[in-house]
Amino acid sequence: MDRTNKKNLIDLVAEKTGSTKKDVEIIADALFDEIKDILRRGDEVNICNFGVFYQCNRKKRIGTHPKEHTRIVIPESKRVSFRVSKSFKVGE
Repeated sequence: MDRTNKKNLIDLVAEKTGSTKKDVEIIADALFDEIKDILRRGDEVNICNFGVFYQCNRKKRIGTHPKEHTRIVIPESKRVSFRVSKSFKVGE
């Protein structure tokens, strides 16, 4: 199974749409920046037939320092999650 990175994705979209790679890169950057801004505001990004990006909170927890093997408190943090759409099917 291969991994696709941003550059490969831009190349594929440019080829499929007949657009220049530079134009596709500008649009992709704008799209990713907008998704980040929406998530920073605490809102969800719902892309029909694909999925939902949303922000969730990780609770404060106790962990172990990897070098010193002492107990540490890991503070509460926020992270981004993705929930795939029920209609999204891989392999079709």
